[in-house]
Amino acid sequence: MTLDRISINKTIANVEQLLKDDTTLTPALHAAIQMLILAVQLLADRAKLDSRNSSKPPATDPHRARKTVKPSGRKAGGQIAHIGSNLAQIDKPDVIHTLTLDKRRLPKGTYHDAGFETRQVIDIHIERCVTEYRAQILQNDKGQRFVAEFPADVTRPIQYGASVKANAVYLSMFQLIPYERVQTQFSEQYGIALSTGSLNNFNQDAYRRLADFDALAKRKLLSEAIIHADETGININGKRLWLHSASSEKWSWFYPHAQRGHEAMDAIGILPQFTGTLVHDHWKPYYRYNCTHALCNAHHLRELTYAEEVDGQQWAKALRELLLEINGAIEKSESPLSSKRREHFVRHYRAILHDAEIECPEPDKKDPHQRGRLKRSKSRNLLIRLRDYEADVLRFLHDPQVPFTNNLGERDIRMSKVQQKISGCFRSMEGAYTFCLIRSYLSTCRKHGVGAGDALDCLFKGTWPEFILKAFEGAE
Repeated sequence: MTLDRISINKTIANVEQLLKDDTTLTPALHAAIQMLILAVQLLADRAKLDSRNSSKPPATDPHRARKTVKPSGRKAGGQIAHIGSNLAQIDKPDVIHTLTLDKRRLPKGTYHDAGFETRQVIDIHIERCVTEYRAQILQNDKGQRFVAEFPADVTRPIQYGASVKANAVYLSMFQLIPYERVQTQFSEQYGIALSTGSLNNFNQDAYRRLADFDALAKRKLLSEAIIHADETGININGKRLWLHSASSEKWSWFYPHAQRGHEAMDAIGILPQFTGTLVHDHWKPYYRYNCTHALCNAHHLRELTYAEEVDGQQWAKALRELLLEINGAIEKSESPLSSKRREHFVRHYRAILHDAEIECPEPDKKDPHQRGRLKRSKSRNLLIRLRDYEADVLRFLHDPQVPFTNNLGERDIRMSKVQQKISGCFRSMEGAYTFCLIRSYLSTCRKHGVGAGDALDCLFKGTWPEFILKAFEGAE
């Protein structure tokens, strides 16, 4: 590894050799120097981490290089045969203003009506709408009073309607806008003063209404051939807990738990019963479950980049290029790769790892009194994983349905990190439960082509989107 043209590894190796040859140093001084060497190595390793060779997000990269766009040589604007899109006039406008000519200003002559030239302006009109229900009261000659029935959802003298609730939950749970700003929006734009308690009640109401969806989503995920699993840290009232996700192309499910490992996964109840293919990032607790496993190669590409750039491992560069070549071949091919070509890729994969054993061997046990396992480098640990879990690394090569990465799972869970950046933390475990279930519902609806606004309108009006109704009926 080099930093500002200084070879850190070479310098450390030279210092360690000098320490080994110098017999005049006291044990205390020798230990202190070793500690300083370790600190230098750790800091140097951290300085070389970025989004290409680690899980750090691109926003943390120092001096990010902007992608340069190569000139195409074509003129700016829409190209020939390009199908453009523009505003189209609406057949049935809401309001029509007829503009007439003042005939007194026209030249003298006889005129007849020749139709209209139309222009339309698309605008929005935001206003509060209060609906009053007046239930007739009839009283007979005996003094008995009979009151007409109110609609089932009108239970109080004054209450908020379904649209208000859906809009508030949309802003706070989907757009992740803090309560204060949601209150400002309603107050200034709609003329409705909402309290923090009301906003919280709306979210809790949505959570209660989603009880049936909760069970349905878990059942549908268990029937999927492939699901993606991931987990990420969340802050609940200053305490670090974990948000777990299980998702497929059509269904999403999130759940908060105090634990990150198998205790949480057992309690959630999806993975212990799942028998399909589970795509994940090699978090060891996933391997407790009796299903087929597929590893995320986006993680491998980053780790191989680190091994090449920081540890100077040439095998890592070769394997990274091979994985990208295999994925490119699969994407370009309209049908599954032939068994002969798959075998060629597997042989190449094993040959690279065979050479890697020479370039990145097991560390020598220099001290016969040393106990426990020897400390391996990151590159060595990566090599062992790629060797021992070959079938899971190359699952995408043998099964066309298995994706190259776990990006779907990571995309689904990403909004929880955005929520943490905006709000800092969840105030309570109940708030985390509410957030996770509502986000599960909204994410699933979007995967089925139902917008978040429409999904919440259905929820507060006491119905479900069509695809959920079909799923409940077993028709999907």
